[in-house]
Amino acid sequence: MSRLGTLGARLHHGEVGYDFVKNRRIWYGVSILITILAIAGLGVRGLHMGIEFQGGAVFTTPKNMTVSVATAEEYAEEASGHDAIVQQLGDGSMRIQVAGIDTGTSDKIKETLAEDLKVDAEQLNAELVGPSWGEQIANKAWQGLGIFMVLVVIYLAIAFEWRMAIAAFVALVHDITITVGVYALVGFEVTPGTVIGLLTILGYSLYDTVVVFDSLKEQTKDITKQTRWTYGEIANRSINSTLVRSINTTVVALLPVAGLLFIGGGVLGAGMLNDISLSLFVGLAAGAYSSIFIATPLVADLKELEPGMKSLKKRVMAKRAQDANEDGDPQPATVTGGGHGDDAGDITPAVVGPRSRPASRGRGRPSGKRR
Repeated sequence: MSRLGTLGARLHHGEVGYDFVKNRRIWYGVSILITILAIAGLGVRGLHMGIEFQGGAVFTTPKNMTVSVATAEEYAEEASGHDAIVQQLGDGSMRIQVAGIDTGTSDKIKETLAEDLKVDAEQLNAELVGPSWGEQIANKAWQGLGIFMVLVVIYLAIAFEWRMAIAAFVALVHDITITVGVYALVGFEVTPGTVIGLLTILGYSLYDTVVVFDSLKEQTKDITKQTRWTYGEIANRSINSTLVRSINTTVVALLPVAGLLFIGGGVLGAGMLNDISLSLFVGLAAGAYSSIFIATPLVADLKELEPGMKSLKKRVMAKRAQDANEDGDPQPATVTGGGHGDDAGDITPAVVGPRSRPASRGRGRPSGKRR
């Protein structure tokens, strides 16, 4: 078995692990900081909307153009009087976008641009996009996002419970905000492909979250009937048991997207891939982060506000203090992961949870048999 496979098995059985729930305030702080930066970028720079949303014209030049991108951009701005975006395509042609122009203006720009680029006007392909079409796409996207969110909350509230539905909703809003903020900071053009990518990443983010929630639901069944583990400890156990699976799923999904973004868009010059690949790349990474560091710890916080969970925690701590005193320890043992106080510390390298096996305390009468 590979090292990663061995680590995954040890995490699943609770032999090793990291206390995500105990350190949840760190992750909350990191997420809040990233979200503030994203909102600040959105407010200061705003989104660079494509011509599909603003309206305008797209001019495609013949292949193997000798004019540089900077020169073509200068020609287009002089001919139109508007800002222009020029992309070098893989076959040597160029894609020139000019927003905010109508049909009559487009014909004049085409003739002037053909003269500047020294090509035949008939070889310069022009496509006009009306702003009404982009407005319809934006409205449909918002409607789809709203319906998706409502259905997700309803499903999770029925399949699991309302606290998990709230946590998943917060994680999804977290992922969307970060992705949109990165678009504003980077300055990439927002196109219908961006909208498609944004809606796609929500499914990936929700998948990882539901996997952890399913494990948590299974392990917390009849939790109040025992006095060994608190809810936060079992929540931490659920994260660790699915950690390697979440990492593997995310890495496998990110590799082809990274190929589109860095190789396709950067090296090969297929700039039209950037709009969808950036949203997928940032969204997948943010979704993996939120499912591990935000959603489940938030469920533990909400759940441990219940009187029953508070009572369970008191019983667990009292039982551990009693066991520690019986063993002759001068101080009661502290608990790993899942407390709301700062007195929770690590007592063992293993991840606490229902599958952990406590070591034998050496009690009882010796059998006399040699082993």
